Amino acid sequence: MLAKSFKRFAIAPLLVALASCATAPEEKVSLLEQVKSRGELKCGISGGLPGFSSLTPQGAYTGLDVDICRAVAAAALGDADNVAYTPLTAAQRFTALSSGEIDLLSRNTTQTLSRDAGGGNGLTFAPVVFYDGQGVLVRRDSGVTTLEDLAGETFCSKAGTTTERNLNDVMQARGIPFEPLNFDQDQDRNQAYTEGRCAAMTADRSSLNSARSGFAAPDDHMILDEVLSKEPLAPATADGDARWGDAVRWVVYGLMAAEELGITQSNIDARVAAATDGEEQENAALRRFLGIEGDLGSKLGLPNDFVVQAVGAVGNYGEIYDRHLGPDTPTFIPRGLNASFTEGGLHYAPPFN
Repeated sequence: MLAKSFKRFAIAPLLVALASCATAPEEKVSLLEQVKSRGELKCGISGGLPGFSSLTPQGAYTGLDVDICRAVAAAALGDADNVAYTPLTAAQRFTALSSGEIDLLSRNTTQTLSRDAGGGNGLTFAPVVFYDGQGVLVRRDSGVTTLEDLAGETFCSKAGTTTERNLNDVMQARGIPFEPLNFDQDQDRNQAYTEGRCAAMTADRSSLNSARSGFAAPDDHMILDEVLSKEPLAPATADGDARWGDAVRWVVYGLMAAEELGITQSNIDARVAAATDGEEQENAALRRFLGIEGDLGSKLGLPNDFVVQAVGAVGNYGEIYDRHLGPDTPTFIPRGLNASFTEGGLHYAPPFN
């Protein structure tokens, strides 16, 4: 009797262990490995926001958000052109990311607590690439200078964005009645405004600036001085994949750090040569940053020279900004908060060590 009981209790843990092994879920393969295996990055963008992501007459996408996609592709795949772009509305963007339709969302998306929390959309944000704020666009000859001047008027805005809530919060707090008119597409919102269906259009100030640049008479419209909110715009990956999120995060930081160090698309080869066997070869921190020594890249699942690949393809953050939003562009926005911290801005990369 004792022997039978002993056998029963000895076998039971073994059966439990075997059952556990049979039902254990397979370890999830990081998107980083999937992207590398696929040889292509799937990137979600707006597609209709000049300066950030829009089509050129030749049919290619261009803009700050597009160059973030290209930088990640260059770092992970060695080729900035290996990107498949998917234009998405604000309402579509999070579903596209969570469903795996895209690997990376680089689409003027505001980082917020509810979006960052795992119970919400479950996003993992990369560093902020554009510090923005919500603004209001009006006709210059309207005589409007404050929100109070727009009491009872209709505002055109985008559905499925932080814009709706911000506007409602501000107007309610200040006791200003208004009528909302929301649209899924930027072009529909812009058309409604230019047709006079609303007295004002509200969105991130960068978005308003981009929209105005496409109007027949841009100077006939102005953005009010009032800023309704903080809108830190950042790329995002799906939550639950720390390896992929880390890789994207440090590629973006690499673009910012390169600007701090004066490393540009045109001089990066010379800087690598100087750090390899030239006048900068004793600079250990620079050698690690450029992947000449150490294993910083491999810790992320990327080549050790991932920053060299990214900057060589698209330039540093300052070059990207000037290319798409600089003074020589129709979408010019002074850098302000988007300058490097060395110039009084908010962009700051942690140490590469």
